[in-house]
Amino acid sequence: MQNWRYKAYRSFWSALDLLYPPVCAGCGAAGSSWCRECQQRVNILDGNLCDVCGLPQEKPGTCEGCLTDRPRYRSLRAWTVFEDPVRSALHKLKYRRDFSMGDAIAAAMLPFAKKLAWNADLIVPVPLGKHRLRERGYNQVAMIAKPLAMGLGVKYFPKALMRRKETRSQVGLSREERKLNVQSVFQAHPGVRGKIVLIIDDVSTTGSTLSSGAEAFYASGARDVYALTVARALPHHGLAIA
Repeated sequence: MQNWRYKAYRSFWSALDLLYPPVCAGCGAAGSSWCRECQQRVNILDGNLCDVCGLPQEKPGTCEGCLTDRPRYRSLRAWTVFEDPVRSALHKLKYRRDFSMGDAIAAAMLPFAKKLAWNADLIVPVPLGKHRLRERGYNQVAMIAKPLAMGLGVKYFPKALMRRKETRSQVGLSREERKLNVQSVFQAHPGVRGKIVLIIDDVSTTGSTLSSGAEAFYASGARDVYALTVARALPHHGLAIA
């Protein structure tokens, strides 16, 4: 049933592309929201990654940071590095209301998500605060998480996580500031009790938001919590995460 729903969902966006021909978010070429050439340029995040936070490291195992201060999720993985053409695609979805990008991104990262084999019962997008949701009009993460859930055949449960308070933007904050900014900010639905939850976000930097979300799920009785993002902002990009 889920596969038929996913095929119908993809067909809907394909039909819209025929009616309103898009341009590629990566290179500007006409004909598709995200052309095959740009998708092939995606820098998949693989190799030796920390078992917990998913950051690249020299050898397998758990990184020093997670040994010292382990996040609440069992494991975090990102499909790719936060750089073009993925960065351009996410910005087009987030700031230019190109909703078809959610479908395009989800379809491209679906094989990666399947290989993780986490056997999740529920997929949940990180929710926006009420102010930001009113301002933007939609949650860009939900536009990716919903088709990804359909493609994986996993129940999509967008109301499983809610924000109890508004927070500052995480952009430009240090690691410790990010952690404090999202501390105890989420509340989870009791329906997650006994379930394996996969929480989805667009970009992870320190993983603080996802860890806070995972903490809320465990507090509501979730059996296990995994985290998946489209992209990962790495320290060598010069971001203030130390």
